[in-house]
Amino acid sequence: MATFKPRPKQAEVLAYTSGKMGVSAVPGSGKTKTLSALAAKLIAEQLEDDEEVLIVTLVNSAVDNFARQIGAFVRERGLLPNVGYRVRTLHGLCNDIVRERPGLVGLADDFQIIDEREADTVLQDAALTWVKLHPEAAGQFLAGDLEDNRREWVTRERWTPLVTDIARAFVRQAKDERLSPDEIRRRLDLYKQPLPLAEMGYSIYVSYQRGLNMRGAVDFQDLIRLALLALELDDTFLARLRRRWRYILEDEAQDSSRLQELIIRQLAGKDGNWVRVGDPNQSIYETFTTAKPEYLRDFLREPGVSPRELPNSGRSALPIIELANHLITWTMDKHPNADVRDRDPLLPPLIQPAPPGDPQPNPPADQSKVVLYPAALPPAEELRAVVDSIRQWLPAHPDQTAAILVPRNKRGFDIVDALKREREPQIEYVELLRSTTSTREAAGAVGNILQYLSNPGDVRLLARVYQVWRRADRDDDALAARLENTVKALRKCPRVEDFITPQLGRDWLADDENVAKLIEADPEIGALLTEFRGIVRRWQEAVILPIDQLILILAQDLFQSAADLAIAHSMAVLLAGYAESHPAARLPEYTEELAVIARNERRFLGVDDADRGFDPEAHKGKVTVATMHAAKGLEWDRVYLLSVNTYDFPSALPGDQFMSEKRFIREGLNLEAEALGQLIALAHNLPYREGVATADARVDYAAERLRLLYVGITRARRELVMTWNTGQQGDQQMAVPFAALQAYLEERSK
Repeated sequence: MATFKPRPKQAEVLAYTSGKMGVSAVPGSGKTKTLSALAAKLIAEQLEDDEEVLIVTLVNSAVDNFARQIGAFVRERGLLPNVGYRVRTLHGLCNDIVRERPGLVGLADDFQIIDEREADTVLQDAALTWVKLHPEAAGQFLAGDLEDNRREWVTRERWTPLVTDIARAFVRQAKDERLSPDEIRRRLDLYKQPLPLAEMGYSIYVSYQRGLNMRGAVDFQDLIRLALLALELDDTFLARLRRRWRYILEDEAQDSSRLQELIIRQLAGKDGNWVRVGDPNQSIYETFTTAKPEYLRDFLREPGVSPRELPNSGRSALPIIELANHLITWTMDKHPNADVRDRDPLLPPLIQPAPPGDPQPNPPADQSKVVLYPAALPPAEELRAVVDSIRQWLPAHPDQTAAILVPRNKRGFDIVDALKREREPQIEYVELLRSTTSTREAAGAVGNILQYLSNPGDVRLLARVYQVWRRADRDDDALAARLENTVKALRKCPRVEDFITPQLGRDWLADDENVAKLIEADPEIGALLTEFRGIVRRWQEAVILPIDQLILILAQDLFQSAADLAIAHSMAVLLAGYAESHPAARLPEYTEELAVIARNERRFLGVDDADRGFDPEAHKGKVTVATMHAAKGLEWDRVYLLSVNTYDFPSALPGDQFMSEKRFIREGLNLEAEALGQLIALAHNLPYREGVATADARVDYAAERLRLLYVGITRARRELVMTWNTGQQGDQQMAVPFAALQAYLEERSK
């Protein structure tokens, strides 16, 4: 390991030879490098023929990173790469297990795994069907003081998405509890009180599983559940896997679910070799998954487990480290909500700087900066202040990296829009959001054309298609004026066919007096309309083709850049898959699929940096816009943290608002939390009392947002800037931890 000189605490981890070990690793502690070096050591010194070290990590980009680093370490030892180890995500591992014995868990040999997008489509269909069959259901949950028109709007526009969200969480938790629809039905029939949300969740769960069965498919949660079932059903199979994977190294263990822990515990065995590495302080996915930091913390305290720490980090300058550490100690000792403190959202180890002589020293403290901007800014002014700041900073630091981190995708889209409006100088940026601007715009462009092709006689839709086709003209004042005039003229066309397929005596382009005046003033308009007419005809002729071929034909006329064409190709693949699972689908259904992406309601997988692994060092001189969740595992020289207010970072104090508690629901209930509370009551035969789950969810969410803030702070190497805004209604305050950190800095400066 000539290229890796371990720190003393890293050397303690590398001294491991067998048994169970838990490692608590602070941000920037080099856990991936340490775990990779440990894997190479075990391969070289401990393995026998046909044995492997199994490395389980969270995401595909981490798989690539581990494989690359372990390969380098084993080559240094004179061994062949890709021999003696296997790197898998949890889902990849479960796929390996189930594929070996599909019949053991009742699956056909050619079973399919549907991705999150298609699974969500099946779930949405099931939820929509339930809403249609139960039109009265919303009434028992809506606030009593809603006016009739507001009640009608909520029932029409907001109820179905809310039911879908509730069902998504319910199905996810039911599978984590290993409860089949039949078992839930049995327990509902035996329970002593009505559980309407659990009844709803059960009904949608039944329809969802029926949809999967019709496809001969399982979803990712089924894959985990069935992998565990396979290990429990066949002792011989389990023994063979234990012999194969003699050592198991688990990365990002703070994000493990209960079933993930049970699977790896089965593979390791009571006296097996299992190393878990993670940081409970960086557990930030509880809202979206069934992961809980308590699983790793309990493991670290388990008898027979050797606890270790990786407390040293060379990532951040000392002032940033001290700020992060103060957030931990303040949360433990002074957080104003005792219930939040009792959840232990942040605990030691505190971050320690790199020891003297370390090959990765911390950035110099005297060249660092920490700014907590105290002003109460409206959202638009916060954007303006941050954009002005980054516009001044980037030219002076072309060899450094920068990021603007936001708590929610919506705020990220606002930042991107503000950056796009900057012209002199133009600010270069990259996105790590649910979907990039280019993806959303491409999906919107193609969706608008599909909408017109499904209603080819609608002149307003035709005018919108012209806008889409000439959308680049909006960036030039003269061309934008021409575009506006042409669109206005198109909207006044009496019949679409008089333009697209003119006949003698009915040729709008040749005969209309207003069009003639436009063309006389600007002859280029006539040439553009003639070209546009030919393109629309070609599109109409292509409607009979399969949807993926139609998309590719549209893309040829719409896009020039390689990135946009790649997005169009991915859209074609996506819609081809949708067509396969929805044989009766027509253009309106395809249009809605693209509209979901264009409205930012679903991440579009396959073309974004986040799917391939993102390297901030490849984007020096630019600013990265990302959510704090997406930024986990990354680092930049300068980091802005936005929207640190009481809405995005509540402390579960009186007056705090929670995005999961809809204003139109009675008594401030969080229906998703209440549905899960009813499910847990069924699963464990516990009493259920309405409102308790909502109160618990507030505390859990406040605890998770403290960890999210900690993650955001620890992304910064040299400079950290934190701001807050007053929210859309102007009623939000500075987040309580923001105020605590500001008071700490003021006290330090005295």
